[in-house]
Amino acid sequence: MFPGVERAYGPDIHAAHRRTRLTTSNQLDGDGLSFVAELTSPSTRDDDLTDKVERYGKAGVPIYLLLDMQEELATVYWSPTAKGYESHLTVPFGKTVRIPAPFDCDLDTSGFQVPAETEDGVARET
Repeated sequence: MFPGVERAYGPDIHAAHRRTRLTTSNQLDGDGLSFVAELTSPSTRDDDLTDKVERYGKAGVPIYLLLDMQEELATVYWSPTAKGYESHLTVPFGKTVRIPAPFDCDLDTSGFQVPAETEDGVARET
């Protein structure tokens, strides 16, 4: 939970400074988080695409990676401000997306596609 927010947000994946992990508070210091990532599901997708983009940006989290499992898109948000994020980039799964500082790396999303189902309903790798 972030200060000033009544609703709790627990990112699917995060990287935090040690001081953030050592707190006994139930509220996180957004400046102590370096990265958060969410993988959407039908029940959380709307919050991941709207509320969390705004909240993580306002809290000062440098990087928010959103993996939209329903649309098979990867979006990285960066440059947090008091209004949310200033910048973002979206690529379809299968492409590489650049994760800016403090990580400065490329993320290959080619393995992120949901496996295709065959006529018998069994998932098969494509």
